[in-house]
Amino acid sequence: MGSNFASQTAGKPIRCKAAVCRKAGEPLIIEEIEVAPPSSWEVRIKILCTSLCQSDLSFWKLSTGPASAFPRILGHEAAGVVESVGENVEEVKTGDIVVPVFKRNCGECRDCKSQKGNGCSKFSVEYPCGMPRDGSSRFKDKNGENLHHTLRVSSFSEYTVVDVTHVVKMSPDLPIDKASLLSCGVSTGLGAAWKVAEVEEGSTVAIFGLGAVGLAVAEGARLRGASKIIGVDLNPEKFEIGKKFGVTDFINPTTCGEKSTSQVIKEMTDDGADYCFECIGLTSLMQDAFTSSRKDTGKTILLGIEMHGTPLSISPLELVAAGKTITGSMFGGVKAKVDIPIFANQYLNNELNLDGFITHEVSFEDINKAFDLLETRKSLRCIIWMDK
Repeated sequence: MGSNFASQTAGKPIRCKAAVCRKAGEPLIIEEIEVAPPSSWEVRIKILCTSLCQSDLSFWKLSTGPASAFPRILGHEAAGVVESVGENVEEVKTGDIVVPVFKRNCGECRDCKSQKGNGCSKFSVEYPCGMPRDGSSRFKDKNGENLHHTLRVSSFSEYTVVDVTHVVKMSPDLPIDKASLLSCGVSTGLGAAWKVAEVEEGSTVAIFGLGAVGLAVAEGARLRGASKIIGVDLNPEKFEIGKKFGVTDFINPTTCGEKSTSQVIKEMTDDGADYCFECIGLTSLMQDAFTSSRKDTGKTILLGIEMHGTPLSISPLELVAAGKTITGSMFGGVKAKVDIPIFANQYLNNELNLDGFITHEVSFEDINKAFDLLETRKSLRCIIWMDK
């Protein structure tokens, strides 16, 4: 993408195709939309490929609450090339390969500069369905009506506009489909093992849910030298898949007989795993994960988002007397602009397994097939190519 590419479209609205979600749970419709040029601090990206995350399914089905807004453009895992930038954008330029990310990382605020966590306090108000600085939309349908954004990315469109605090510049050496994987789910799992748990060499790990995030936790724990990585899942096929990412043992809760999952894990790990990860978003599994962790030193990390409002009940005695800890983590503690390029380099150095996450590929016109594959648990990540 050179200067010719920019000169033809920079500063002008672009008409392109997008997969629009008109109503909760209904198939997406490929429509022609208009994408506004980037305002100050914004980047317009030509999406090259995108992928479907479990969170997209959740927002697709969400029919009530402040984050439920239709019509909308879903999608938040993607990679693309910068088409143009607005005023005050200096860190990327036209032609750069980038990934948009839902978790902001300005690099300037107190939270971004802190070594703890991955929060960003750049903006005081959160707009769940629009641009992060003012809540407005950069999309219009053919009738001139606004289309809502999703997670500040909206990658199910040939072009999107993203705030610069949600953009990460990538090495052009990284294959574009692998870059897309790092924009959400895989980075979440890797970060949880590396940054939140800080898994040590020789430690034991239990992972509840072997979807893409759970397998990325396993990959991260493998790279950190964990001696035993136990996968817990109802699908027995996940053990063979998990072995590619370092899973050493497998538990199907339906085949444990009279024993609970936590009892089996304790028997396998000398009375509890050092680190337990819940990657589904079910309160019952969060409780199981906490119960399965080792007394005095066990740490439980919650990665799955509980969408039903069910509270988690843990006795204070278990926390104080048993000395165990439990913590939540959004995006695996990853500071996007710092950590994602590190993961990319690990892949380029043949240290990190990203290829195994891609199980299917479809064209943009067949995007609804990606939803079917994920809903029926037949895919880990389905790459959706915009131009194939």
